[in-house]
Amino acid sequence: MEAKEIVLAAMKKFGAPLNAGKIVEITGLDRKEVDKAMASLKKEEAIASPKRCYWQAK
Repeated sequence: MEAKEIVLAAMKKFGAPLNAGKIVEITGLDRKEVDKAMASLKKEEAIASPKRCYWQAK
């Protein structure tokens, strides 16, 4: 599973907006991997930001 898929799955499972630090904590991935995955998901419009620095799956 790619980091991008892991991040998206964690967001869907948690069910509430998350910041990158919490995603690192939940998934165990490296912070750089999470940041890169989130940047890619933002470009694909797979995640949205309901408030500053927090993201959730669409």
